Amino acid sequence: MDLSIAAILAQDGITTGAIYALLALALVLVFSVTRVIFIPQGEFVSYGALTLAALQSQKFPATCGLLVALGVACFVAETLGLVRHAERRRHAARMLVSLAGRYLLFPIALYALTREMAAQPLPMLAQIALTLAIVVPMGPFIYRLAFQPIAESATLLLLIVAVAVHFAMVGLGLVMFGAEGSRTNAFTDATFNVGNLSVSGQTLWVIGTAAVMIVGLYLYFDRTIPGKALRATAVNRLGARLVGIGTTQAGRLAFTLAAGLGALCGILVAPLTTIYYDSGFLIGLKGFVGAIIGGLLSYPVAAAGSVLVGLLESYSSFWASSYKEVIVFTLIIPVLLWRSLSTPHTEEEEE
Repeated sequence: MDLSIAAILAQDGITTGAIYALLALALVLVFSVTRVIFIPQGEFVSYGALTLAALQSQKFPATCGLLVALGVACFVAETLGLVRHAERRRHAARMLVSLAGRYLLFPIALYALTREMAAQPLPMLAQIALTLAIVVPMGPFIYRLAFQPIAESATLLLLIVAVAVHFAMVGLGLVMFGAEGSRTNAFTDATFNVGNLSVSGQTLWVIGTAAVMIVGLYLYFDRTIPGKALRATAVNRLGARLVGIGTTQAGRLAFTLAAGLGALCGILVAPLTTIYYDSGFLIGLKGFVGAIIGGLLSYPVAAAGSVLVGLLESYSSFWASSYKEVIVFTLIIPVLLWRSLSTPHTEEEEE
């Protein structure tokens, strides 16, 4: 291996590491607010990439139908909640109007808009905006249906539900998109030469977007009062409610941001590689390794760990391509061992 090959591998590793970093940030975000290890995070990558590919092919994306179905299910669940709670019946009419607008009118209006616009060529920016508008609301909808009713449960139960949601989303992905993969158009065809190394504009888009999101989330959650309030819900949900922090709203916001980061990752990575209905799981799993390195708590450390995963994957694909996945996932063993030895253990109090 000479220096030129090493530089090319480093470029690939940093690019993929930036994608993993965004997913690691989403996983840390969801866990720090809701205690949910969000296994289906990778499915938003596939949904975002394949929805954008459908729009670029001037086809109607099936994710619009899924969004409407999730909205109807959320509306039914909220209506049943109004019926069961007598103190909320007095304001039932006003609340039903608000719920109908959030869970029914918005998805249906977006469905009609997409149906109208899908058959005609759209600018890249409009395609990306429409893709995010379709995929991102699925995050809070899934939270409402799967996790909000059991928000106070043990972490193990939340993990089991997350695995079930993952399998459901993978199956729905196969039904909606089929087994064929897709690749989208690049944001730009520009290339930049740095010595003997050629850097594509798409690579710079990926790295730049990841850097902006990392800095933004770090500043929001570590330097602002609202961000610290969101994190407080993971430490003590009852205490957070007692001081006026809306834990339900915090969970919805966390899942909205996670869905947005996942869909954004799919949009960024789709021009670089072919995405299939189940590709997001492996990408999300590598982001999970980066999040584990950060202890599911620290945004900067999770981002740095994700870049390390990307570099390790890139160089191992050169030296031992058949074992690159094994090498990457083996990295989690010494990290967990080190954290187990360095973290003080306390006995959990019996409820």
